[in-house]
Amino acid sequence: MPTIEVAREAGACYGVNRALDLVRDAAAQAKGPIHTLGPLIHNPIVVASLADAGVTVASEPDEYRGGTLVLRTHGVTPDEEARARDAADSVLDATCPFVVRAHRAAETLTREGYQVLVFGEAGHPEVMGTLGHAPAATVVERPEDADELKLRRKVGIVVQTTQSRARLAELVRRLLGRTDEVRVMDTICEATSARQAAAAELAARVDAMVVIGGRMSANTRRLAQICADACARTHHIETAAELDPAWFAGVGAIGVTAGASTPQAQIDGVVDAIRRLTGATCVDAPDSGEKDGAQL
Repeated sequence: MPTIEVAREAGACYGVNRALDLVRDAAAQAKGPIHTLGPLIHNPIVVASLADAGVTVASEPDEYRGGTLVLRTHGVTPDEEARARDAADSVLDATCPFVVRAHRAAETLTREGYQVLVFGEAGHPEVMGTLGHAPAATVVERPEDADELKLRRKVGIVVQTTQSRARLAELVRRLLGRTDEVRVMDTICEATSARQAAAAELAARVDAMVVIGGRMSANTRRLAQICADACARTHHIETAAELDPAWFAGVGAIGVTAGASTPQAQIDGVVDAIRRLTGATCVDAPDSGEKDGAQL
């Protein structure tokens, strides 16, 4: 009989839970309209549930006048925040504390005269927000992209919170010897690192992996890639409805993990669906003795 094991670190992190609590409390108390600036998190199921509760999405800080506007977990630029405070009656900041740390790091490096590199996905809301705090910075998406850069004497690195430390180490390796100083502000989220490590460990010893989370979620996409590197039968889904029984044909051990924007209820729903499809039993993940680094 097949088994199902959920990674020992999986699902919604501190920053996501904090943001959801803030918005749900605000929705329950707000006397006027409430909006989030962009999707609060990259999880369409959660965004849809917030819409059902009356929380809609604004694409621009001044799209609506009055009411309450919530700054998304990915953070915003200083200009966007200023426009939001000018347009809304009330502004609530749901920016993840780890993203705020990246903003402060970018400001520090700029102030101290470093050539700032933001290691992350160009166009991602978090990266765009960080660029707002270091307007002259350059985005580096892949370690090898740094090979083409003309470097100044002092180079500083700020990292998108969902990047892996292995990729960061490769970027630093490519910079060393080409400049006088490389200063790394390690702004990777500890919860992200813990989820990546747990996913890699589980994927290496199961026959199939299911990764749950929004397709627009950078950290979930990274989890899916990490799992695929270790387990060829890796499938990234947003909902249980996407599960295909053929994925589990002849499979003995099934692993499940989820991105940091995926609530526990969503994970439970997928696990239950896999059990119904396969008749699998659930087993507990080994206790690593580690704690979620994002519990601030």
